[in-house]
Amino acid sequence: MFTIRTLNNIAPVGLHKLPDKHFKIDNNAENPDGIILRSFDMHSMELNENLMAVARAGAGTNNVPVERCSQRGIPVFNAPGGNANAVKELVLTGLLISSRRVVDGSQWVQSIANSDTLEKDIEAGKKNFVGPEILGKTLGVIGLGAIGVLVANAALDLGMDVIGYDPFLSLESAWHLSPSVEKADSMEEVVAKSDYITIHIPLNGKTKNTFNDDLFAKTKKGARLLNFARGGLVDNTALLKALEEGTISRYITDFPEKELLGHENIIVTPHLGASTPESEENCAVMVAEELRDYLYFGNIKNSVNFPNCTVPYNGKPRIAVSHRNIVNMIGQLGAVFTKYSINIDKLVNNSKGELAYNIIVCDNLPENEADLIKDLYAINSVIKVRLLK
Repeated sequence: MFTIRTLNNIAPVGLHKLPDKHFKIDNNAENPDGIILRSFDMHSMELNENLMAVARAGAGTNNVPVERCSQRGIPVFNAPGGNANAVKELVLTGLLISSRRVVDGSQWVQSIANSDTLEKDIEAGKKNFVGPEILGKTLGVIGLGAIGVLVANAALDLGMDVIGYDPFLSLESAWHLSPSVEKADSMEEVVAKSDYITIHIPLNGKTKNTFNDDLFAKTKKGARLLNFARGGLVDNTALLKALEEGTISRYITDFPEKELLGHENIIVTPHLGASTPESEENCAVMVAEELRDYLYFGNIKNSVNFPNCTVPYNGKPRIAVSHRNIVNMIGQLGAVFTKYSINIDKLVNNSKGELAYNIIVCDNLPENEADLIKDLYAINSVIKVRLLK
């Protein structure tokens, strides 16, 4: 029986993927085997000794202490693409309201609700809310992952020219991306050519403040910037300067920060990107299935810190070993299995950066299983060993 703690409300359709026969959902468990969360900030939490996995029902994992989890051999799962359509639709909304001053116009109409000459006032005042059409304009998409590809393709359908940049374009994204999207060699090329720019990259040490004074200096005058990825990707001080100078004509973001509020050319939404029932359900189902497959069989799929590594279950016992990605680990593991006369039916080893993960399917196990596990832990750089029968 595995105990799963939820740190946020998780869609029931997802939790139903964890059958009562093998899983206990306890929102207050002190020593859970797994954790499922959405936006809860885990950074101040202690990680209990028996915690085996963390699953974030969404794409970003900034609220999860990934490095600490890695040090303990705890995979952090996420749901890439689970909220992609929801975010795409909000980006398209942002694209339109960045041009057509719908929000400003709507607020103005409400402000004159008590006018005795309402129709006349509206006809006279609507000229203050003129905005250009997006047809025939150029959209720059920085980051062509699941969301970026959907946005790029949809913008083409709306009659825009699209230029995209992603130095790490995956094969799957390349398959789905329309050939009509122009491929840029740099972000500087994108911002120099685009009337509208939308960001779809992760936030990390290398990408923080991607939009800074230097990049704004290369941006086409009057461009509209959309950020539905992460707030820290844009340097707010540099942004406000770019707005004042007219480099950026409007900024639309889903990440409220105090210095952005009250500016006439900034529209801020309250982090609505994944706030659809469909998105929440998709993400909950994805991470529940990932968590279940890992706890049952040791399989890893969609982990941000460990490599994908899956072996179909064939009824035989298996041992999962996570370790630092160093030379001759396979040889050292093999020597331990030889010591105990264990015949290996299948061994899969994959690595991701500094970490590696193995699934070893065995034809037999020794009577002294505890000694086997102890010897595996004795190998330098081994982080976690799990025996799954």
